[in-house]
Amino acid sequence: MNKTAQPKAGKPEAAQPKAGKPETGEPETGQSEKPLQVLVVDDEPLARSRMRSLLGDCRNPRAELAAEAANTPDAMDLLVRQRFDAALIDIHMPGANGMQLARQLNALPAPPPFIFVTAYAEHALDAFELDAVDYLTKPVRCERLEAALQKAVRARLARAAQGDALDGQWVLISERGRAQRIPLAEVLYFKAEQKYVTVRTVAASYVLNDSLNQIEAKYPGRFLRINRNALVLPAAMRAIVRQRDFIDGESWAVRLAGVDELLTISRRQVSAVRQALGQE
Repeated sequence: MNKTAQPKAGKPEAAQPKAGKPETGEPETGQSEKPLQVLVVDDEPLARSRMRSLLGDCRNPRAELAAEAANTPDAMDLLVRQRFDAALIDIHMPGANGMQLARQLNALPAPPPFIFVTAYAEHALDAFELDAVDYLTKPVRCERLEAALQKAVRARLARAAQGDALDGQWVLISERGRAQRIPLAEVLYFKAEQKYVTVRTVAASYVLNDSLNQIEAKYPGRFLRINRNALVLPAAMRAIVRQRDFIDGESWAVRLAGVDELLTISRRQVSAVRQALGQE
């Protein structure tokens, strides 16, 4: 009896894959992919906490809170420095509201698909004119959030299929006999000096021999000319600063994310900068 019972004491090697997934087999649905990395922007802590829980409950697609912000400036700081698969944005917030945030977000080189989440239904038309992938009204149900995130996934895949506008776009720097490629997505501004153009990223400055007019024509709509000598990435702008000078009197400058330098704004471009910052 004991001899016939011996096979029960161990399993043949063919049964071992039950302890793990075979390399050539199909993955379990939704379990092999990394959860969507979602940014939540809402001025109410309880609303952010609720959305965190809902994201954790999502299964199709899986999602998780990657970062949260209580206002537009904090959200833009995160969006400039970090990649997200989707953003959930409240509309009514102190200061620059969700609509203004969406306009700034759309100025980014590769913005994530965004979904408005609000207690008010009357902004839906404006939301879709800003290319929101969906519009959710509070309280949000998990099934409805999953459907919105599915739209975000489809939007992201569609953009990838068309080819990311920044993929393959580089600024070619020739310096001291060697060439270096700087990703366009990292450029905060181009500034014309006497005989060259400074290319500024968060990490470093470079010298370019092109003119600002050539750069502006090469990347139409990507940078904002704030004076005759400077093209700035709108998404990098953080605030307008008033300056006083004994010679020129009062003037304005813009502060950028990631750098200490202030860039002067010409008087005729102050309104355009304010608009890019969502102040008009």
